[in-house]
Formats: sequence, C-alpha cells, structure tokens
Amino acid sequence: MAYRDTKASRVRLLLFVASIILGIAAVVAIQLLSDNLKSNILLQSKSLMGADYIIDTRQEPTERAQAIIDSLQPDAKEVNFVSMVAFPKNGGAKLVKVRGIEGGFPFYGDMETEPVTAATSYQNKNGALVDATLMLQFKVKPGDSIKVGQITLPIIGTLKSIPGSTAISSSVAPTVVMPYHKIEATELLQFGSRKEYQFFYKAPDSLNLEKFEAKIDPILDLEKADIDTHTSTSRRLGRRFDNLGKFLNLAAFIALLLGCIGIASSVQIYIREKLKAIAILKCMGASRWQSFLIFLIQISGIGILGGLIGSGIGVALQELFPLILKDFLPFDLVISVSAKPLVIGVLLGLLMSILFALLPLMTTWYVSPLKVLRIDEDTEQSRGTKVWVFAVILLFLFGFSYWLLRHAMYAFLFVGVTVITFAILALVANGFMKLVKRYFPKQWSYTSRQGLLNLYRPNNQTVVLVLAIGLGTFLISTLYFTKDILLSKTEVGQTTENANLIILDVQNDQRDAVADFIAQSELPIINNTPLVTMRMHSIKSRLVNDLRQDTTRQVRRWILNHEFRTTYRDTLTPSEEVVQGEWTPVAKANKIIPISISDNVAGDARVTIGDTIVFNVQGVLMETKVGSIRNVDWGQMQINFNILFPKGVLEQAPQFHVLTTAAPDEQKSADLQRALVAQFPNVSIIDLRQVFTIVEDILDKVSWIINFMAFFSIITGFIVLIGSVRTSKYQRIKESVLLRTLGAKNKQILKIAALEYLFLGLMGSVVGLLLALLSSIGLALFLFQEPFVPSAIPFVVFIPGITLLVMVIGLSNIRTVLSSSPLEVLRREG
Repeated sequence: MAYRDTKASRVRLLLFVASIILGIAAVVAIQLLSDNLKSNILLQSKSLMGADYIIDTRQEPTERAQAIIDSLQPDAKEVNFVSMVAFPKNGGAKLVKVRGIEGGFPFYGDMETEPVTAATSYQNKNGALVDATLMLQFKVKPGDSIKVGQITLPIIGTLKSIPGSTAISSSVAPTVVMPYHKIEATELLQFGSRKEYQFFYKAPDSLNLEKFEAKIDPILDLEKADIDTHTSTSRRLGRRFDNLGKFLNLAAFIALLLGCIGIASSVQIYIREKLKAIAILKCMGASRWQSFLIFLIQISGIGILGGLIGSGIGVALQELFPLILKDFLPFDLVISVSAKPLVIGVLLGLLMSILFALLPLMTTWYVSPLKVLRIDEDTEQSRGTKVWVFAVILLFLFGFSYWLLRHAMYAFLFVGVTVITFAILALVANGFMKLVKRYFPKQWSYTSRQGLLNLYRPNNQTVVLVLAIGLGTFLISTLYFTKDILLSKTEVGQTTENANLIILDVQNDQRDAVADFIAQSELPIINNTPLVTMRMHSIKSRLVNDLRQDTTRQVRRWILNHEFRTTYRDTLTPSEEVVQGEWTPVAKANKIIPISISDNVAGDARVTIGDTIVFNVQGVLMETKVGSIRNVDWGQMQINFNILFPKGVLEQAPQFHVLTTAAPDEQKSADLQRALVAQFPNVSIIDLRQVFTIVEDILDKVSWIINFMAFFSIITGFIVLIGSVRTSKYQRIKESVLLRTLGAKNKQILKIAALEYLFLGLMGSVVGLLLALLSSIGLALFLFQEPFVPSAIPFVVFIPGITLLVMVIGLSNIRTVLSSSPLEVLRREG
C-alpha cells in the first residue's frame, strides 16, 4: 500500500525529499571537512612545524635556559623579527618578517624555493631567500640585492613556502630568510625590538613527546621560555578548526531545520487529503497500526532518499573546500571521503523526517471509520500526544546540538534561541490571522477580501510560509548586518585626524630626527608615544616566580610571563574609558605610583582598586597600586595599552618611541617609507591602509564562507516554500474552479491569489528583517560594542525580492485553472 500510494503521489513526495536534501548536504559536507582537517593535521603535524619539537623564547635565553637548550643539542636555530627592508634596484621598501636560520631546518616538509638548490645553499653563499609575491611586487629576481638594516645581501632564490607560514600571515609581513650569523651585522636587534629565538630538534622515535613536554615545560616556564611539540601543535590547530567546524555545522543544522518545517507542513496537508482513504481502510478491517505504518514507511523512504542524495551532494562539495580555505590553512588540504559522515547523513535524513512528520502522522491513528460518512468531521489528537511528540523533537534537537558543540549550555542556548525565533514567527503569523479576522475590511472589493480570507481558510499555509520566509530572511539579513559591524571596526579615515602610518622601534636618540624628517615631508605628527618595557615582579605581595609554581593560582599564565609595553601620559584617548577608580594624570612625589590598567588585565591578574603590583623595569623594581581600571576599545586601529602610567615617573627609564602620521595618498606613503628606511634602517613602518585591505580581504573570505552556508538555508527555505505552496495546489485548484464555475474571470482569480501571496511574502520578509535588526543591534551593543548602522541591501533587495518570488510560485499553482475549462481541470485532478 505504501509503494502504490507513493507512485500515485510521487510529485508531492519528491518535493518533500527536496526539502531536506540541501540541509543533509550541508551537514555531511561540514562533517567531512572536519574529518579531513583532523586527519590532515595529524598526518602533517611534523611538516607544519618542520621539527619534532621547538624551544622558543621572546628574549635572549637566560643562563639556565641556555644550559637546557645546549644539553638537548639543537639541530638548528633561528631568530626572527619584523623589520623594514629595502631593494636598492628600485628604492622600494617593505615591512617583512626576517628569519635568520642556522642548520638544516626544516627536518620535515620542504622549504620550496626557485631554484631548488637555494633552500640549502643560501647559508653558505651568505644570501637571502625572498618571498615570491614580494619579488613580483618590487620586480626583483635572483641575482639582485636586498638591504636588511646595515647590510646588503644578494638574493639567492625565490621563497615559495616554508613550514608554519600561511598566505594570510605572509601577506601582512612576507618572509625573508637569511643566515643566522648575519643577523648581528644588520644592527636591527636593538633595545625594545620584538624578537623570538627558536631552537629546533629532531627527536628519536623512542622519545614520548607528551611525557617529555610535561616534564621540561614547567622548568622552561620559570626561565620565560616555552616548548612546543608537533603533537601539541596539532592538538591546538585541531581545536581551532573544531570551532570553525562547530559554527558551520550550526549553519548547516539551521538549513536542515528549515527543511524539516517543510516536511511537517507538507505531510500535514498530504495526510489530510488521505484521511478519507484511511477511514475506508479501517472500514475494511485495517488496524490503527497498519494505517499508520503505510504512511510511516513512505516518510521513512523520503528521509532515506533525501539522506542519500544530500550525502552525495555533500561529498561533491568537498572539492570546493581546498579552494575556499587555502589562505587560512598552514598546510595543503588533501580530501578523502570517510563512511561516518555518509552514515550520519542517511540516519539524519531518516530521523528528522520521521520526527517532524510524526505529529501529522499521528492523525492517522485517530481517524474514525465514520470519516467516510461524516465528511466534515475533524480528527483531533489528544493533548498528551502533542506534548509527547514535541518533547521528543526538542530532546533530539538538544542531543544533536550537543553532539555538534560538545557543550551542554551552548546546545541548550542554541535550541532555546531556535525555539524562541520559531515561536515569534509563529505568533506573528497567528496574530496577523486573528487581526485580519477580527478587523476584516468589509468595504474592500470582493477580490481583495477573498485574498485576505485565504490567509485563515482551512488548509491555509500562513504559519509555515511565514516561518520559512521569515527565518531565511532573518539569517541572510543578520549576516549582512554583522558584516557591516565587523568592517566598521577596521575603517581607517583618510583625514589628518586619523593616523594611517605607524613608525615603530624609534630609539630615544632618533626621536627628534625622525620627527623632523616627517615634518620636512610636510606630514603631520599625530602621536609621539614613548614605550617602556617591563614585567610584573609581584602581585599583591606575592612573587611572580612563586605564583608560577602554584598549581592552585587563579592568575592567568600570560600575566606572569608577559613583557608589557607601557607608556606614560596625562590624558586618556577616545578609545579609553575609566570604569572603576579615578585616573591620576600626574604622579605626586614620594607617593606610591597610581597606575591605570585595562579591565582584561584586572580580571586575568585578579586585582582591583588599591591592590599593589611591583614591576621590574629593566632591573629596577617599581612599586605601584591600581588607581583606576579602564575599558579599552581594542578594535580601533590605534596604539592602546594594557598598563598606563601617569606623567612624572618613567621619563628617565630606558625607552623607545612610536610615531604616527597620516599620508594623503599611496604615493606619499611610499615615498616616506622609502626615505625613512634609507636613513633609519632599524625603524619599522606599518601602513594601516595595507592592513585594512588585508583585513577586508580576510573578512570577505570569511563572509563568503558564511554566505555559502546561508545560501543553503535560503535555498532550502525556498524549496520549503515551493513544496508548501505546491502541496496546497490541489485544495486551491478546487476553490479556483468553483469560482470560475460561478462566473469569476481569470483576472479576478489571479488578483485573489496574488494578494494572498503578497501578504504572505511581505509578512515573512518584514518580520524576519525586523528580528535580524534586533539581533544585530544586540550583537553591536553587547558583543562588538560598536555603533550600528544597518545596511540598506536587506531593505531594498530582500523584502521586494522575496515577496515577488512568493507571488510567482503561488501564481504558478493556478496556471491549469486559467488555461482549461473547469470540468477538464476537475477530471484531470481526479
């Protein structure tokens, strides 16, 4: 019976299948991506690092740290830092990451160069390897030279890739590799320079890296050094991409939920049309279970078929991910297909189809044989049955969300927010129907009144269509609004009030000369900020060394190891706001020094107003107390500080400076950078316009991925819309034929249908957009803490576009009514 009925209803059942295909495809695609990322990270973990383990430190190793490093006999070493370099051939200058290497690094993976021999010969030939993109940008080739600080080196080869780097990190600061023993001659490593020393090791196969790391890491930690093994690096990368996978999984899950709404609605109408047939079966002796099982088998088949097709599409989508994610990954993504996500796809299709069709399917259980005679008899389910079905659905949603997120509270919040969103849309739809019914405009024309009446007629689709349209609009509009918020946090103004060039590592004896040079270039000096480096010596009378060894401490580890770059001034910037205590602009003589700290440092160091902190300032201990706590907007592209001293304290401390200026155009910026690097080789210059372009490019890629996932949700929503509207076609055709029989013209029938779908499209898209607006305001205020200016695109594109689409689909339903005679249509449908 299930098979025979499926053959007779295959068009409608195919629409049910389409409702869940894209949702299953999205879930399977993301699950396969997660599996591939994990397997690639595991297989390539050594190649990612280039060694079995690395010991690194942000300063020259202490005597004890150096003894540990030497005792382990490093196979290679490196010092890296960010600096400006120049190309004598054309006078170009660029901020790069200089890596001075000694030894046979990398031991795993390849340093890809052109020519190939340059990867090993650059150390013997005292030359440099220069990033391939950088060489194209400045039109240099092997044989030309590069100026790094005070020395000029021949370019031995083009650097295509090196373990650990990504396309994004290389675009911010391209890599230049040179011999380790040449670094000192550059004279770039001066006071205040940010640098990192790394020592690379190959470990014997018998060494248990996890136990080795657990033993040696606490010892190195006390010496302000750290150890990274390829296994810990792979775990860290895995966790990072797990979070990406969880986010994308939720987006796919929303697409799947949309499809399930379509199934629930479509099955409800489909079963209503079958009630008389079910009553006849029961008159002939069929049991409740048999009549229920006929349609359960149908829906199960739909779920399995949808799962199979969706899984196939999900597998095909794998070919896109290496192209989309290549700039984000520090390795080449090799795609393979495992069985687990495919099994999950089929099971998910089966379970979701059955669960969301269960409520309308339960109607078959309560059909009375008298339904054959009592045509208008309503078949009502018991309240207990409805509660039980809803409880099972919510429990499944929670379980599936928990499986995706691995966090009970997040899963609960996700299900809660989903239920609230659906509830608001359903309440709006039901409320609108009641309002129309109560305040029905009786003075309107007949066709207009009929269009409104259809919103609450029997078998109406108002609630499900508003849900599908509203949720789709909500998702895509929230995406656009959130993207605007993110981009607003990286905007760089082109006025003299906004710096777009930051000049770093200016030594004390260079400050006036650099300032004069900028002034002679007819550019403004916006800020001249002194920087003093220091570390915390004790917090609330407890030594930092003691805190490091205390396993019960609440102070975050980074606070204990961090080298703070602080400044002193008598004013606050627009990006700072005192939230506790009182800001002291100038320190008083013979008094304990009141400092201002950012709220994140206060939380991580577990300090509050009045607590004491002793700093080690280049060997001099300085006692301070927390005088105020600031909220700092780190999103603004300007120099912000965790710790701020008042004037009158640090003026004589060893320091260096950061100057900011604003160049009106790219040419002026390039000229200044070239001239500054030629005269002051040790300074580094960050062009915020370039940084902004890179950030915007990253956001565009992230936005593309999110848009890609939102596309699944929207298309699924449209399929649900088509399925829901087309399923009600048979009920609508009879009504339209009856109207034609009574003398209605084609124009009147078209107007009635057009008005109904106009109301549905407008209601769904407007409500969805308003919900997106509210959620985006909440994100802007509480998460991003940014002013929010909504994009005009959802208002001018989505509302009319979605409304028009709804009308087109709806009007396509009555095509046969308008082109054929009433009797011919009724016979055909019969």
